Amino acid sequence: MSTSHTDLIESFYQALQRRDGAAMTRCYHADAHFRDPVFDLRGAEVGAMWRMLTTRGKDLEVSYDSVRGDGDAGSANWQARYTFSGSGRKVLNIISARFQFRDGLIIEHNDSFDLWRWSRMALGISGLLLGWSPMLQNTIRKRGAAGLAQFIASEKSTGQ
Repeated sequence: MSTSHTDLIESFYQALQRRDGAAMTRCYHADAHFRDPVFDLRGAEVGAMWRMLTTRGKDLEVSYDSVRGDGDAGSANWQARYTFSGSGRKVLNIISARFQFRDGLIIEHNDSFDLWRWSRMALGISGLLLGWSPMLQNTIRKRGAAGLAQFIASEKSTGQ
């Protein structure tokens, strides 16, 4: 087991628990790629997403387990409890993470979760009825991308 990679993953999730998006950003390689059912991001966008989520997630609670760092790969399972700002509804997202490393940092990060399950909690009846559909899932992705673009623009305008 690669202790340094395991320690990096532990540091990453500890920063998420503290809602410290800047510390999370430092865990990524400059050429990092992040992918989940909502986002597909590269480079600086990856850190911006975490800074956005940790800034906006006022009641975010994170737990994690099963951290492994073997050679150039790693994994963890984690859960996020928070109020979805778009609806005010409570969400428990159960996520499986896979990592690849380069130069002692995360170069690839893939989070897997059930987007339909998430949409039922976050969106209520519309998520229940349509959360499985590509149409609603694409709308969720577009809103996520728009929110991130707005956050990045606000960081630039304030010099962060």
